[in-house]
Amino acid sequence: MQVGYARVSKQHEQDTAAQLRALETAGSERVFTEHASGGRWDRPELHKMLDQLRAGDTVIVWKLDRLSRSLKDVLHLMELLGERGVGFRSLTEAIDTTTPAGRMMMQMVGAFAEFERAMIRERTNAGLEQARLEGRVGGRKRKLLPHQEQDIRESVQSGQRTAAQCARLFGVHPSTITRLLQR
Repeated sequence: MQVGYARVSKQHEQDTAAQLRALETAGSERVFTEHASGGRWDRPELHKMLDQLRAGDTVIVWKLDRLSRSLKDVLHLMELLGERGVGFRSLTEAIDTTTPAGRMMMQMVGAFAEFERAMIRERTNAGLEQARLEGRVGGRKRKLLPHQEQDIRESVQSGQRTAAQCARLFGVHPSTITRLLQR
């Protein structure tokens, strides 16, 4: 059986339509669709697919990174599929692990993908460090000024106001006040 696996990240509101079309064109008889990060191992549809695979089946993905973002996880999944006698095809990278050349190619592509992610991470960290040196700090601006935070602490600790009253008074969410008081 040809089994397809499509995955998009929840964070970016992506759509699986292009992947599903490609998987159907490639002959997938059944497709498992996931809306989760590829860096996570706890993906229910992936595990459901793995549980249903039998020897002789082939897993088809649109791109290798749809299976996983981590080379370690990709290699683990490839080993798992190999032990069960299940083949693997990546349509974009033209990888087919039912052949020795395909297995070698998959490992090389996975290594380059991991290298590319490491380089991106390195450039991002360098950019963040440079911004810090220039006095810029990332993240959201604080909702409360330091003197407002002090007023809230004093009001709640003295019993003059509740945390909920302070939240309404300063126009912030109650959890903002809770975090302030925990600091």
